[in-house]
Amino acid sequence: MGSGEPCPGRGGEGKVKASRCALVPPPARAALEPERGSGNRGMVSIALEVSCSFVAWLFLYACCCYWNRGRSYEWSCRLVTLLHGVIVTCLSGYAVLLDGPWPLTHAGSPNTALQIHVLSLTLGYFIFDLGWCLYFQTEGDLMLLHHMLSICGMIMVLGLGKSATEVNAVVFVSEITNPLLQTRWFLREMGCYHTVLGDIVDFFFVSLFLVLRIGGGALIMYAMVTSPDPSWLLKAGGLAMYLVSLGFMVEICRFVRRKLMKKNISWARRRSVNAPVKTNGHLRAH
Repeated sequence: MGSGEPCPGRGGEGKVKASRCALVPPPARAALEPERGSGNRGMVSIALEVSCSFVAWLFLYACCCYWNRGRSYEWSCRLVTLLHGVIVTCLSGYAVLLDGPWPLTHAGSPNTALQIHVLSLTLGYFIFDLGWCLYFQTEGDLMLLHHMLSICGMIMVLGLGKSATEVNAVVFVSEITNPLLQTRWFLREMGCYHTVLGDIVDFFFVSLFLVLRIGGGALIMYAMVTSPDPSWLLKAGGLAMYLVSLGFMVEICRFVRRKLMKKNISWARRRSVNAPVKTNGHLRAH
């Protein structure tokens, strides 16, 4: 070879490789070889992106606390949660429905750049929100388990470099109901929950939760479990995450039951007040 560099291989295989190496100049061969340490640099870049996301959400929370000094800390935190829900729902929805690949047929596929950005943004928020919940102790065990499973799943997917397709889809069906959930809380705080607007928000929240998070989540879990590509640990985490969603569904069904009972009692009282009263066969004027 003109460069004087040895070509790897033994016997006939080495001769074939040598002839191929002779046809490719050294700079081109270097370009074809995988760059050493590229995986490490990729992980450092992702860790930096997650850290920036965490700092950004924390800074936004601090600004909300400053702008809403007359409100509670939970008010500011839920403003951040509402904003995160809107942004991540749009980004993950675009990645799932338009950018691809389709999670029901390509589970375990390599991560795309957009999926990495979406998961890094979401991971930074979940780390912030988990720390806030632990500090103020406002959430129950089910919500804390949901946050920890989400954080572990996203870290695993970003570290493995694959399966962001189905995890991004899980983020989409999970976060699409979050803006409605926060809207319910704000309506209650402002005294506007027991109105037609509150009923509309509740209807869409329950409907989207059952259709997308439970129904769509079941399809995503089935595709993940039956595909040979995703890690078995990720499959177990996905199943645990779906069980958490079923736990939320039980709480939502109890809430719907209580609300319907209150509505029935309220309607019965209105009918009893507005109904005419009979006295000795005659109608008594009101």
